[in-house]
Amino acid sequence: MEHKQILSLHKVSKRYGPIQALKSVSFNVPEGSVFGVLGPNGSGKTTLLGIIMDVLKPNAGTYKWFGLEPHADLRKRIGTLLETPNFYHYYSAVRNLQINAAIKGRGHDDIERVLKITELWERKDSKFSTFSLGMKQRLAIANALLGRPEVLLLDEPTNGLDPAGIAEIRELIRNLGQEGTTVIMASHLLDEVEKVCTHVAILKKGDLVAAGHVDEVLANEDMLEVSAANLELLETVLNAMPGLKSLRRHNGGIQVIFENGQTAEQLNRSCFEKGITLNYLAVKRKSLEARFIELTN
Repeated sequence: MEHKQILSLHKVSKRYGPIQALKSVSFNVPEGSVFGVLGPNGSGKTTLLGIIMDVLKPNAGTYKWFGLEPHADLRKRIGTLLETPNFYHYYSAVRNLQINAAIKGRGHDDIERVLKITELWERKDSKFSTFSLGMKQRLAIANALLGRPEVLLLDEPTNGLDPAGIAEIRELIRNLGQEGTTVIMASHLLDEVEKVCTHVAILKKGDLVAAGHVDEVLANEDMLEVSAANLELLETVLNAMPGLKSLRRHNGGIQVIFENGQTAEQLNRSCFEKGITLNYLAVKRKSLEARFIELTN
């Protein structure tokens, strides 16, 4: 099933004088995805977030949220954490969120829900100054979730956190994605995107290098694309094969990656022995991980 596109960019470009920060960037963010915008510092990630939040104007190109041209009312459907919000150190978590809900004009009745999602409900009456770095960042995400936005936009959400805080925030983002919130996050960490995101767009010096499903874009191993008349049966047989690392339906076929480096010939034989004749078999070679390391060094 094709997902609805939450955000579509079409040939978006941005210049700052002689510097071309973004060069004709196009990609789609599917509904319910955790979408990573990945690239080293200076690759154009923050500029891109600024444009889609209507803080910066592109020099060329267009983008649409929910299939609509950008307009002020869309802001209510998007929760953002682009820089650290101003929390009062001597006020409790609840009081800080009450103040922020008043500023936003929405989310007053949502405070208990967002504190529970971010696992801060037990500490709702604690002063902000007593929170660990990870808890402070979780409160910032709780603040962005006030008013039930459909999309959450995060810029380097684990920057400056200790390892425990990083693990907390990554877990929270994964959970939000599983519960149906579309999350768009900028990161310069390949590891983070692999662990947290379902989809990725990779930027380098303003150019889009690759975009798509994380398994596809960041796979080291060869990916095999197969199809047969009975896809259900094919999927059952593939799932039972040793060394299967990932399987997903794609464009009327199935994409698989095997840890044991199964060749196309071996896969074809295995399927045939199980009574399935493949009507399509292709090898998609992947070396993007190596390419990404080259790009970012």
